[in-house]
Amino acid sequence: MRVFGTSLLGAGLGVGLALLTAPSYAADCAAGDARHFTVAANKDTVHWGYFSKDATPLIEVNSGDFVTMEALTHHAGDDYDRMIKGDDGAESVFHWTRNEKGVERRGAGPMDASVYGRGAGEGFGVHIMTGPVKVCGAQPGDVLEVRILDVNLRPSGNQEFAGKTFGSNVAANWGFQYNDLIESPDKREVVTIFELDSSGANVWAKPLYNFRWTPQTDPYGVEHETIDYPGVVVDHDTVDEQPVLEGVQVRARPHFGTMGVAPREADMVDTVPPAYFGGNIDDWRIGKGATMYYPVAVDGALFSVGDPHAAQGDSELSGTAIETSLTGVFQLILHKKADLKGTRLSGLYYPLLETDDAWVVHGFSYPNYLAELDKPQQTIYQKSSIDLAMRDAFRKMRHFLMTAQGLSEDEAVSLMSVGTDFGITQVVDGNWGVHGTVKKEVFMHR
Repeated sequence: MRVFGTSLLGAGLGVGLALLTAPSYAADCAAGDARHFTVAANKDTVHWGYFSKDATPLIEVNSGDFVTMEALTHHAGDDYDRMIKGDDGAESVFHWTRNEKGVERRGAGPMDASVYGRGAGEGFGVHIMTGPVKVCGAQPGDVLEVRILDVNLRPSGNQEFAGKTFGSNVAANWGFQYNDLIESPDKREVVTIFELDSSGANVWAKPLYNFRWTPQTDPYGVEHETIDYPGVVVDHDTVDEQPVLEGVQVRARPHFGTMGVAPREADMVDTVPPAYFGGNIDDWRIGKGATMYYPVAVDGALFSVGDPHAAQGDSELSGTAIETSLTGVFQLILHKKADLKGTRLSGLYYPLLETDDAWVVHGFSYPNYLAELDKPQQTIYQKSSIDLAMRDAFRKMRHFLMTAQGLSEDEAVSLMSVGTDFGITQVVDGNWGVHGTVKKEVFMHR
């Protein structure tokens, strides 16, 4: 089949550094032309709120294969009529009555809701993840290259809103602003609904209305005074919808907030804090035309995607982006550990982003919180800081410049100060993030 895109990995290599060789294949992986798979999002193809090295793969692909994957937002219940109704896949995932749920487990917590009583999985992890996809021959120490060839908005399934896509932004209790509000009430959560043109012809997201969260009772009878469990459908008879941000428009930048491979440290890992395996990085640059590189931690890599966004600013300050549903087209390419020496991916231990004009490293307060902290999936939420994330981003950019461009440490430090931009990726994901960006033009004469 036709190759939709090519990696820029070989561009701008430093003196003496080799291009990556053609992807290696394990002996039992079928050779031949690249294939194209499609994975729809429904209750049978998603895992809600967790990554797992024990998850059963939906499909197995060879290096170079293409996969179209649908991704649903876990915030679709903020406006059921616009974001779920009439969409068979979304309806199956969000189905919840007094007797059953389409997807019972929502998070990496206990199934009996014994800690907080919120629901199965306890909400320790919130994102609806499509996958996993097993990559034939992938082993720990390898690197998985994920090319994002296309990203499309998911149209509303409700014919009343044909041609439209909707998204939700939440000023939430986990947002940076929550304990620093100046208007009354000083503890409040606010949901803002946005509208987009599903075709993508109009690149702007238009604010429609907002409402303050009121206590919502789920079909099992549990009252949620705050937004504390994913997939609770808002009863709009209990909220006051108000026009908002009149005359304002936000440029759409569709991207995937949570994407990556399965970590090795635990059987089930909360999707919220990001780490070396990728996960909930929440960088708006991870969209169409970008390429992500992930260090493989378990056999088969087990790639999953979710948390789709229509737009987000650096920091994701209030708690969420414009959470919407998207469909992505990906090409998965495996780079074997034995082939990495002397290439840009040599020794890669962190998620690396490549765009048309830049490379981006992602630093976190704890680069591998699962191994660094005691009771990591609980304590990470109290321990993050921008200082720690900046230190990690510095170290990763230093590694990248010394490895990929052959700079000395002194050269790397100088270039980081004068030609590299560091920014706050997010301050809401438990493990806070700082990204470092270096433009490719810096090395155009090397």
